[in-house]
Amino acid sequence: MAAGLIGFGGVPSAQAEGPALRPDMIQTLHSMQSQLEAGDDAAVASRAAASASRLQGGNAADRWARALFLQLAASANARQGNDSLAADQLAEARGTDEVPDARRLAWLRQEAQLRLSAGQTEQGADRLTQWVERSGGDDTSRWLLVQARASLREWSAAANSLDRLRESGAEGWSSSQQQLASTVYQQTGRFDDALALLGDDASSPDVWRRAAGLAQQAGGDGRAAAIWESGWRRGALTSRDDLLQLAKLHIAGGTPARAAEYLQRWLDDGRLESSPATLRLTAQAWTAARDHAQALTAWRKLAERSGRAEDWQQLAELAYVWGEWQTTLDAFSALREVGGDMSGRDWLLQGIATVQLDDQDAARDAFRRAKAAGVDQAQQWLDSLG
Repeated sequence: MAAGLIGFGGVPSAQAEGPALRPDMIQTLHSMQSQLEAGDDAAVASRAAASASRLQGGNAADRWARALFLQLAASANARQGNDSLAADQLAEARGTDEVPDARRLAWLRQEAQLRLSAGQTEQGADRLTQWVERSGGDDTSRWLLVQARASLREWSAAANSLDRLRESGAEGWSSSQQQLASTVYQQTGRFDDALALLGDDASSPDVWRRAAGLAQQAGGDGRAAAIWESGWRRGALTSRDDLLQLAKLHIAGGTPARAAEYLQRWLDDGRLESSPATLRLTAQAWTAARDHAQALTAWRKLAERSGRAEDWQQLAELAYVWGEWQTTLDAFSALREVGGDMSGRDWLLQGIATVQLDDQDAARDAFRRAKAAGVDQAQQWLDSLG
């Protein structure tokens, strides 16, 4: 970042650009430039700043010389890692009326890079945007701008810069650039553009997982499910955990029936084993899809496989809510057989289901048990039975 006068052809070039400088001023600039080339950065930073201060408020030639001294001081400070001070000096230099447009534009870009290096991301991004708009920019600067805007979470601005990069025909993006671009497009809801950037990485499971993860973080469970499914269909996401995640995303994304159908298919063809965890996810999917018959069948399979009282309890609860009275009774019976405890509410539900099946004696017994467990509503049912 110490291009200084050297980057513009040195002092002779500076003489040709602005108002004519006095011989002693030219000599001083030559001296400091040589000193800077020799690596005496601290001395140049101090001398150039002092010279610039002395020339403040002078005539046009003095103001032009002052700008050059400020630029020399900025170069020296940048070489010492004093990026913030160097940026301030360049900003002051380019504010001089006598500075030619080409040099002012170059200093604007240098200031932008210095501010980004100094951690002044918002100011740096603003300066870099100004430079790109005035100069047309180049790929390197546009990528720097995309990165800066993304770090500020200014996703729309970052996406605009990306669009211009793509319009310019820029190719050969690195993996990190593709990842950055994909993140930007996903944050702005442009998932198709994000997926289009995968290119050769379309076979990488991690790429699809990151893409779906970002969509989910943005609140797009449905879009995350669509992305994950695309990865599955392309053969990138085919492991057991990948299949289960696809099902979970479909449930969260509002398409539980598809999740249930996939899970059932994968269980039937052996891609997933009939573990309690997989059977439970299948039952939850059918339940969320409100397919009563499939859901009750799935919960029964799970309960028979797991032998857990909690699973029989869930089956009984659902069957009761959906008016499947015999299934309710069967589930409560199985719950007791595996050693599960019947609560007062459970006895109440069993009694109501038994009433619906016209077995009044069994209903009275259930309601008496519910009443003994402290369920006040049970007495009302007993009274209704006479």
